[in-house]
Amino acid sequence: MKITVWGCRGSLPSPGPEKNKYGGNTSCVQVEYKGACIILDGGSGIQRLGASIDGKYKEIHILLTHLHLDHIMGMGFFLPLYDPNVEVHIYGPASTEEALLTKLRRYFSPPLFPVRLSELPGHPQIHELSNSEFEIGELKIKSDYICHPGATLAYRIANYKAQLAYMPDHEVSLGSSNFPHEPEWTSGYDIAKNVDLLFHDSQYKIEEYSSKVGWGHSTIKDAVEFARLSKVKRLSLFHHDPLHTDDQLEALWTEYTQQHKTDFAVEICAEGNVYRL
Repeated sequence: MKITVWGCRGSLPSPGPEKNKYGGNTSCVQVEYKGACIILDGGSGIQRLGASIDGKYKEIHILLTHLHLDHIMGMGFFLPLYDPNVEVHIYGPASTEEALLTKLRRYFSPPLFPVRLSELPGHPQIHELSNSEFEIGELKIKSDYICHPGATLAYRIANYKAQLAYMPDHEVSLGSSNFPHEPEWTSGYDIAKNVDLLFHDSQYKIEEYSSKVGWGHSTIKDAVEFARLSKVKRLSLFHHDPLHTDDQLEALWTEYTQQHKTDFAVEICAEGNVYRL
């Protein structure tokens, strides 16, 4: 699998010279394997991704974790949606409130966006997911609900020798009264256990979290403890706060590592990173 990060910022795009190293575009990760193209979330990073693959694929699969704006705001600017020769599939969480199609139509309509979903030349096929398992080409996909306001999915993508987990928005400590000591009661554990690479929410400073409980995000400490509990091989800290500069992100990580040791690889995710599993 080839995995490319096109956006790893959280909540709001925040470009600027002070964020050039880790990037300002919101959540978007591309997975390629044997001709299959899977895109995790449609944040602002999907615009550059779409331009880079224009005409390359005849079938594209977009897996949305949830419908918060920072995860879908780039969808209308994704060039393959306007190519009638490309078959686009959009997946997202089922909920008891509204159909996924209804929610997507709300985004693809004035005043939020000038082009309606029905006006796209190649109408995307919409798929609702819950605790689901399915295949795209030779890749096996598993989805599951995790702790975050509104219906929100995490994804696990695997081939015969490698596994990736993607949880950009996840308040992991909220799911268990005894986190991180009871894996069976920990949100997202079944998705993350033993994966080769985990992208995980790490938006808050430890001191910030107490005033933001229930907002749907994790600290670096919680992300690392979840990765350790899940026995992952590599953790990529994701969904950076839009106010945190490159220097601040590195200072937070340095402060954490001075007090805690990890026995697996951990890094601050950067836009443009490429992984091969």
